[in-house]
Amino acid sequence: MTGLAVALIQTRTPATAQAGLAHLEPLIRQAAEEGAKFVLTPEGSNFLEQRRDRRGLALTDEEQDAAVLGLRRLAAELGVWLLIGSAIVRSGHQGDDRAANRSLLIDAGGGIVARYDKLHVFDVDLPGGETYRESSSIRPGDGAVVARTPWGRLGLSVCYDIRFPHLYRQLAKAGACMIAVPAAFTVPTGEAHWEILLRARAIETSAFILAPTQGGAHEDGRKTWGRSTVVGPWGEVIARLDHDEPGVLHATLDLGAVETARASVPQLRHDRAFSAPGDAE
Repeated sequence: MTGLAVALIQTRTPATAQAGLAHLEPLIRQAAEEGAKFVLTPEGSNFLEQRRDRRGLALTDEEQDAAVLGLRRLAAELGVWLLIGSAIVRSGHQGDDRAANRSLLIDAGGGIVARYDKLHVFDVDLPGGETYRESSSIRPGDGAVVARTPWGRLGLSVCYDIRFPHLYRQLAKAGACMIAVPAAFTVPTGEAHWEILLRARAIETSAFILAPTQGGAHEDGRKTWGRSTVVGPWGEVIARLDHDEPGVLHATLDLGAVETARASVPQLRHDRAFSAPGDAE
């Protein structure tokens, strides 16, 4: 089997879904024209808006979101598989008005073949004074997802999930040879931890890590760390953008390298049950 041509789209998503689609479409078209068969976009690909009043106006159901609908049509037109890294849409849970931060895997016919709602939400007070309370607006999901693609199984995760290695181990043990990490990382944490975390998860799972990102200063006032990255199953960086600007990152994946890495270090077969730690005597 020849290598899989993937493209990661790095964006600076605007504050409405219509503008988000207009921002993404030329980058995805470029990726397809340059040979990509599987295209991945970042977290918050439809819109990024943290101002509460404007966010409420931008939020819709998945079935009505202009960016989701437009990207499904675009995947079908171009004949590519597309991971919408996440769309911010209504969760659909009665009595909970928080949104879902939802990854959507789209096949080459424009159909949705998998959904994943971000499991871990980011609540933090940073030393520089920035405060994030994702839990106030995002309803976390309750299940991990591994999806079938024509090239192998894809594990789904979003941004802050990267800090929870047990999730990635479960995705790998469920057969994922690729794991997506679409993100909108903050600048301080991105500068300190982004690449290290991606490489660690790749080494631990012996899987390809595909991490498309947001980057730069956004309309709603946030700043995100770009540096979209592809990491191989031995922990090597295969491709990386070294900036925050919108763009397309191409890579070719030799998926046979996953089997080679897992045979060399068969860590996924060596789990052992153990008791929880207690006080030393």
